[in-house]
Amino acid sequence: MFTPSQADVRHFFCSVYAKARSGAPMQAIEILASQWIDEHPEYHADLRDEAAALERMYEVKDGQTNPFLHLSMHLSISEQCSIDQPRGIRQAVELLTARRDSLHEAHHQAMECLGQMVWESQRAGRPPDGAAYIDCVQRHATRD
Repeated sequence: MFTPSQADVRHFFCSVYAKARSGAPMQAIEILASQWIDEHPEYHADLRDEAAALERMYEVKDGQTNPFLHLSMHLSISEQCSIDQPRGIRQAVELLTARRDSLHEAHHQAMECLGQMVWESQRAGRPPDGAAYIDCVQRHATRD
């Protein structure tokens, strides 16, 4: 299993941003990452300067969103949907997308569920509960 470091993740997104800006060829995962980067122009300044990105800390308590975590979650949800793992995530995200009329908004709501699942798993010291994750996304898709 691939377990990238914080520096690896930041390097990946900064290099994708640079490749996209220069028109350099990209691998499929880089193209997908580039599409999510395009959806978040507010992160472009962070992605322009890799050295600064490697040093910067993003503190929730200071109201800062970590662009690398956010983009990583978009990629995770995209990959989960492409292989339907956990089983049912593709249908749940499709339903949420239709309900919100926006894949981007659906991802943001699914991120809340994904983050909650990871937090609960870490807090309890047990494996992630994929069924609870799917249920959470489905609840978002069926409520106003």
